[in-house]
Amino acid sequence: MPEHFISVDVETSGPIPGEFSLLSIGAVVVHQPELSFYVELKPDSPRHDPEAVAVTGLDLDQLRLSGSQPSRGMQGLSDWVASTCVDGQRPVFVGLNAPFDWSFVNYYFHKYCGGNPFGFTALDLKAYFMGVVGVRWDQTKSSQMSSLLGPALRPNHNALDDARYQAELCRLLMVRAAGQS
Repeated sequence: MPEHFISVDVETSGPIPGEFSLLSIGAVVVHQPELSFYVELKPDSPRHDPEAVAVTGLDLDQLRLSGSQPSRGMQGLSDWVASTCVDGQRPVFVGLNAPFDWSFVNYYFHKYCGGNPFGFTALDLKAYFMGVVGVRWDQTKSSQMSSLLGPALRPNHNALDDARYQAELCRLLMVRAAGQS
């Protein structure tokens, strides 16, 4: 298949890239979730929302000491994405609320690597769920998806764990969509 679906989740220090920092990135190949990538990054902005940081479970002071330089972390992700693609496959960014996660990843790729290997688009699982299941936007919370689809995994605000959870939701939705064909 020409598309290579990669589930990506991020934890951040606030609501928008450029003013707040990308703190961690988790990524897994949707159809091979054992192929994964995880990195914690040094904050590149002093600005942070204490509530957003609390949700992540990450410590900003610790990240300043032990986190990867954003340029190294983003290059690592870019190299990993390329290493998982075979025979000209195009990587497709998959996210649960993809506009949020993609905006940070896109910004950081352009700032630190000069380009985004995912291009300028992403597959949003909330929108995909709406189309496959036929529900309204207000019925696309992850808890509602889990209730209907029955994944084994649960989200916990660890970027890698949540990327695995999203990958499972994506696989379950793809099976459901294929059954409707």
